[in-house]
Amino acid sequence: MKYHWLIVGTGLFGSVFAHEMNRRGRACLLIDQRKNIGGNIYTCEEKGIQVHKYGAHIFHTSNRHIWEYMNQFAEFNNYINSPVAIWRDELYNLPFNMNTFSKMWGIRTPREAMDIIEEQRRDCFVEEPQNLEEQALSLVGRDVYEKLVKGYTEKQWGRDCRELPAFIIKRLPVRFTYDNNYFTDRYQGIPVGGYTRIVEKLIGDMPVRLGISYRDFLAENAAKEQPDTFERVLYTGMIDEYFDYRLGELQYRTLRFEEEILEGCANYQGNAVVNYTEREVPYTRIIEHKHFEFGAQPDTVITREYPAAWKKGDEPYYPVNDERNTRLFARYQELAKEEKNVVFGGRLGQYRYYDMDKVIEAALALAEKEGGQM
Repeated sequence: MKYHWLIVGTGLFGSVFAHEMNRRGRACLLIDQRKNIGGNIYTCEEKGIQVHKYGAHIFHTSNRHIWEYMNQFAEFNNYINSPVAIWRDELYNLPFNMNTFSKMWGIRTPREAMDIIEEQRRDCFVEEPQNLEEQALSLVGRDVYEKLVKGYTEKQWGRDCRELPAFIIKRLPVRFTYDNNYFTDRYQGIPVGGYTRIVEKLIGDMPVRLGISYRDFLAENAAKEQPDTFERVLYTGMIDEYFDYRLGELQYRTLRFEEEILEGCANYQGNAVVNYTEREVPYTRIIEHKHFEFGAQPDTVITREYPAAWKKGDEPYYPVNDERNTRLFARYQELAKEEKNVVFGGRLGQYRYYDMDKVIEAALALAEKEGGQM
């Protein structure tokens, strides 16, 4: 077969790009080393509940065009992300808002909260923070930092906050209203029936090969009597892996998911997302999936998320965008420019963390660049 595009990865970036190329009459073949489509937004049904297999994904955007684009493929419910944080035997609302401060300090008014935070900031203020701890203390003071930032951040990155660079936390959003809505975007929700249905509609009847890596696919294809041909390649995997790590390994953080089905338990924690902010608790959060779609099933499914150091063979979830990795990625970008018929996209191909709406926006922009306007 002759294809215009070989698309490596069936996550959101690859699927949106494939859909747009297909609309423009470009034949595409998609491959993925996982045995399922959808990348990290893959969902599947268990006990009548849509389970987010690779971590919770809440769609949110202020871009009306992106919102309308996604609504072609799914109906979104009115879910509002309002996480809860547990520190020892205390429970707090997130993001940091008046509900948080009222519980923490027994106060009621924004003025009282502002005064406490400002006093603590003055006590901890550093003109030029040298690490994440100094930066966070200078932004929100000691109480919020020690109860809601320190332990969670150290678990997420696997290092003491005093060993993490200050620029990781450029700002910590503090709201002086009684509003638990985590996002400020105008549009947000969860697709009814899960994200996998969206990817299925994006891909449509385009051919897909699952459970095969890019290199294995190339070797298998080359061994054919009549190999398939491709004019261009979109690669959404790890850019350093594409180049056989010739300049060194980029660093990532990975996650381990521990899923549990609780039969006969209709409601385990009363919220979709509960963060555990103590360093001593090994997981960062527990997801109770049914609450994303306001489920009333007699059973429930929960997932504990454990951050971990990444090594070859692990799933890379979060790029470590410190100075060392930023410099190394820039060198890989120079190599990428020499690949005449290969373009790199998505969070792994571009070594950056993307929200879903930004993934879609970038994929649409690339499609317009590569295939022209419709």
